[in-house]
Amino acid sequence: MSEKALRLGTRRSKLAMAQSGQVAQAVSQVTGRRVELVEITTYGDVSREHLAQIGGTGVFVTALRDALLRGDVDFAVHSLKDLPTTQPEDLVLAAVPLREDPRDVIVARDALKFTDLPRGARIGTGSPRRMAQLNAFARSHGLDIETVPIRGNVDTRIGYVHKGELDAVVLAAAGLHRIGRIDEVTDFLSVDTVLPAPGQGALAIECAADNADLIAALGELDDPFTRVAVTAERSLLAALEAGCSAPVGALADLLADGQTVKEMRLRGVVGTTDGTRTVQLSTTGPVPDTHEGAVAFGRELAADMLAQGAAGLMGERAH
Repeated sequence: MSEKALRLGTRRSKLAMAQSGQVAQAVSQVTGRRVELVEITTYGDVSREHLAQIGGTGVFVTALRDALLRGDVDFAVHSLKDLPTTQPEDLVLAAVPLREDPRDVIVARDALKFTDLPRGARIGTGSPRRMAQLNAFARSHGLDIETVPIRGNVDTRIGYVHKGELDAVVLAAAGLHRIGRIDEVTDFLSVDTVLPAPGQGALAIECAADNADLIAALGELDDPFTRVAVTAERSLLAALEAGCSAPVGALADLLADGQTVKEMRLRGVVGTTDGTRTVQLSTTGPVPDTHEGAVAFGRELAADMLAQGAAGLMGERAH
């Protein structure tokens, strides 16, 4: 490869710039080349509509992918949970680095935990998935909460709490960690309470499928288990025919005996946003050693969830 700087396409948000900057540093280390950040505005960044209204799927990635296909940038960094489950033929997911904490977190007034919020507490989130699971948990545990749809960056969302407009907001732990604001978290939500979005906490590094040298270099940043886990989670999402704004949670994790990894467990949940109906199932088996095996892992759990009525809980399904 020549010594010309590599161009990394990224969204303009503080979080996107932070995580792209971290990837740029890692890519420079493995390639010995300078990496320039190229800021790109996506539809999801400029639309004021809620994600459920604009469809969610691809709204944060389409402009980045278009820049890749035009050759304006050499590679792009995405939050993996924002990626549509269908991969364009001309692009390849060159690396999925080691995943950050996939959990959701609460930032609440007076440093309150989720279960200590007062009756009638207003909790802000732009995610139907979070609404569905928070409301389901509240119903089953006798909590009185109201989930309020919000949009905006981290500053905007946490600002609702500081200004007293909301009692709490829900955010992703990974994002707060990457921008150095994890200390503002007042409660980490157990995955038994709220399953994260498929791929949450993971990054995706994408480039043109015909750039073999760059694919090989970026591949050094790939974490094999993170890739297997998110492939299974995203396969479940795809088999449910649900977009990334659908009320679907999924998480694959390793089950180990001491230092020996024995199996992988995949959990999935679908629910109505009011929390009145949910389908939550899990499956456990040997850790898949191929992409196809990871895909099959997710599809099988999705089939079981559909058999339990999951399709009727998601509203309009993605196609």
